[in-house]
Amino acid sequence: MKSINPNLLYTAASFAVLGVATSCQSKKKEEQKPLNIVYIMTDDHTAQMMSCYDSRFIETPHLDRIAREGVRFTNSFVTNSLSGPSRACMLTGKFSHKNGFTDNTTCKFDGAQQTMPKLLQKAGYQTAIVGKWHLETLPTGFDFWEILPGQGDYYNPDFITETNDTVRKEGYVTNIITDESLDWLQNKRDKSKPFCLFIHHKAIHRNWMADTCHLALYEDKEFAYPDNFFDTYEGRPAAAAQEMSIGRDMDLIYDLKMLRADKNSRLKSLYEQFYGRMDSAQKAAWDRFYTPIIDKFYKDNLKGEELVRWKYQRYMRDYAKTVKSLDDNVGRVLDYLEKEGLLDNTLVVYTSDQGFYMGEHGWFDKRFMYEESMHTPLIMRLPKGFDKRGDISQMVQNIDYAPTFLELAGVSVPSDIQGVSLLPLLRGEEPADWRKSMYYHFYEFPAEHMVKRHYGVRTDRYKLIHFYNDIDEWELYDLQNDKYEMHNIFGQKGTEEITSDLMRELKRLQVQYDDPILKEYPINE
Repeated sequence: MKSINPNLLYTAASFAVLGVATSCQSKKKEEQKPLNIVYIMTDDHTAQMMSCYDSRFIETPHLDRIAREGVRFTNSFVTNSLSGPSRACMLTGKFSHKNGFTDNTTCKFDGAQQTMPKLLQKAGYQTAIVGKWHLETLPTGFDFWEILPGQGDYYNPDFITETNDTVRKEGYVTNIITDESLDWLQNKRDKSKPFCLFIHHKAIHRNWMADTCHLALYEDKEFAYPDNFFDTYEGRPAAAAQEMSIGRDMDLIYDLKMLRADKNSRLKSLYEQFYGRMDSAQKAAWDRFYTPIIDKFYKDNLKGEELVRWKYQRYMRDYAKTVKSLDDNVGRVLDYLEKEGLLDNTLVVYTSDQGFYMGEHGWFDKRFMYEESMHTPLIMRLPKGFDKRGDISQMVQNIDYAPTFLELAGVSVPSDIQGVSLLPLLRGEEPADWRKSMYYHFYEFPAEHMVKRHYGVRTDRYKLIHFYNDIDEWELYDLQNDKYEMHNIFGQKGTEEITSDLMRELKRLQVQYDDPILKEYPINE
């Protein structure tokens, strides 16, 4: 699965040699350009809120174009559903316990380690990253970078530059990140070299602050409630212990913008900081929209289920508006690549650092190994020579991106990379030895949202999870008959054989990926 097709893949050095060829060979060079990579990653964008995956809620025409003109992965997953760890897995092609960035609260990314951008650089690629980094150290392996400090701000955000200066840029963050990315493509790169550009958006991260031009969108839309919106978590103590409930934990001011001087909330001061970054015109537009909603909300004085439903509708609308800016800016990137004649020799990837809960189980956020957060959207527009179109159903993970980009560039994939190149799938092949199961491990506890530490295995039909540390609970789900993961059947009569098989597979994966948790919590098959 890591073999290289010499008819498709060329290193930068190969094309330097072609430059001294005859006129006939020059024509061949034009036909066989080195392949570029544009990797667009958003934060917390879930497949439910992309119309190429789910048409119930909103339309995302520019994202849909990528899927329509390329491929859509229907079984794409992360290894650790959290922003920093997911980014570290992408950069290294390794699980969190191998790249050293297991959680957002205690870790700093070791920039001295081997990464995919560094290997691309050595092969003659120009590399750049613009936007969210969130790894607590400065980027390495990039010819150009401008990153947001931490989570960044939606309005008039600060950026850290290569000179380690912090510069404030006026405007809306999704537009700015796209502006800077296109500026690098047009004016700052060496156009004689192939490139790999990482466009990392802050959107659609909490607290979902839309651009002022989109504030009125979706206000007349009533979003459907998930079937398990009022989940009671029976038989699932870890699910019951979380702090990511829309009803209980979603902040009225920080999350839902119901700011008033005489009202308080846990995160009010943080929201005031975000609001305070706006200029006078932005504040005026913001206040014109939100003031009537705020006044009506406090007048109505909603309680109980009625309040929970109101919070869900406001959450969905704010999230959807934030997606609109993102989709528009993806369209700008596609239009630029097409105008400059780059689409045919560029792999365009769109994904998110993980999925997100849009009211399923009554939640927002991510972290759990349950489907909505473990799943991540993944669509690709393929360069000329890759004829695969439509859906790819094989199970893939974010550790697979690094070996994919390396093989696309004609770079040998190091043996310590734990992911597998997706190029055979992009060529339309059906590898007989493709993975039949996936491993997951979440570490960040105790922390925001209080999701217990856990690890587990997922196959095409079943999922086995072990919650550990301050708890010792196992969960087993039959995804074929219980797609919403409402019924934990671990320990029930008749599940002995499948449980034994999954325990054996879980142990095999922990050995394969060399996860030290196996020594602390040995599995008895």
